[in-house]
Amino acid sequence: MGMMSLTELDDDTVRSMSIGAVFSDFGEKINSIDFHRTSDLLVTASADDSVRLYDIVNAKLLKTTYHKKHGADRICFTHHTSSVVCSSKYNIDSTGESLRYLSMYDNRCLRYFKGHTERVVSLCMSPINDSFMSGSLDHSVRIWDLRVNACQGILRLRGRPAVAYDQQGLVFAVAMEGGAIKLFDSRSYDKGPFDTFLVGGDNAEVCDIKFSNDGKSMLLTTTNNNVYVLDAYAGEKRCGFSLEPSSNTTIEATFTPDGQYVVAGSADGSMHAWNINMRSEVARWSSQIGVPSCLKWAPRRVMFVAASSVLTFWIPNHEKITGESNTKDADAATTFPLTANSMGV
Repeated sequence: MGMMSLTELDDDTVRSMSIGAVFSDFGEKINSIDFHRTSDLLVTASADDSVRLYDIVNAKLLKTTYHKKHGADRICFTHHTSSVVCSSKYNIDSTGESLRYLSMYDNRCLRYFKGHTERVVSLCMSPINDSFMSGSLDHSVRIWDLRVNACQGILRLRGRPAVAYDQQGLVFAVAMEGGAIKLFDSRSYDKGPFDTFLVGGDNAEVCDIKFSNDGKSMLLTTTNNNVYVLDAYAGEKRCGFSLEPSSNTTIEATFTPDGQYVVAGSADGSMHAWNINMRSEVARWSSQIGVPSCLKWAPRRVMFVAASSVLTFWIPNHEKITGESNTKDADAATTFPLTANSMGV
């Protein structure tokens, strides 16, 4: 099969996605995952207090560090390939150390960030500079700079906040209870939001928000497991999908890098993919791992990762795309290391 680029994603390719690698040695729930923006790396934070770094091309665990004092809850890469920001799960009241800037290279904490008084539930890094944002159950969003300890700005709001930067780093969104989404200019957020959208008909809290790569769409996931795609400029609902609700596990949804598809997990252990323009479901899979509470598509690859207490890498199965039954080709299409043919570049 010829080289597959991300611009060539179609229904058949999405439908063909299959598990190519499994990591089942966590033992406890994986709390969050993140891909590096420009390198083929994945980081996980899990309830066993571990932070793990993976090479996604070779499906290889590169490094594991443990954080017994603070735990490992939300996590995101910085621009450096071996540095991450990780939120704490324990001792937030006594230490105030709700966020840490960690070096995976030498297992060192480079900086503590104090300010939140409750657990951080949303975390994201600016794509253009050293700024990052955190949303906490203390009903605040804080803006930080990796280079200084002090909080750079604070937004106080109602309910559980979810935060996201757009891919250009010029705008950030804050979602809160009642389906309200406020958009801020990241260079002058102190002036307040320049726009506010309301997602009508759903009063559940937003547990996750993402921008598409082209900045034209936003993806919202609510605590009652509804998924919405909104026009990022006008705030209009482009489409919405309802999934099996779960009382104790929130799900995650993800755009494909071309912004044409959404993939999401469900509380019944299934995963679904929808073509946004057609507003139709194009694929449904069994996750094989129970409820996939973490789900992200790799930024530059035809690959996504789903996680519960087990981590799975999903890649195209070329046999499904072509309808061929050549066993050798099928094996090559769903094993690692990944080639340009099996993964897309």
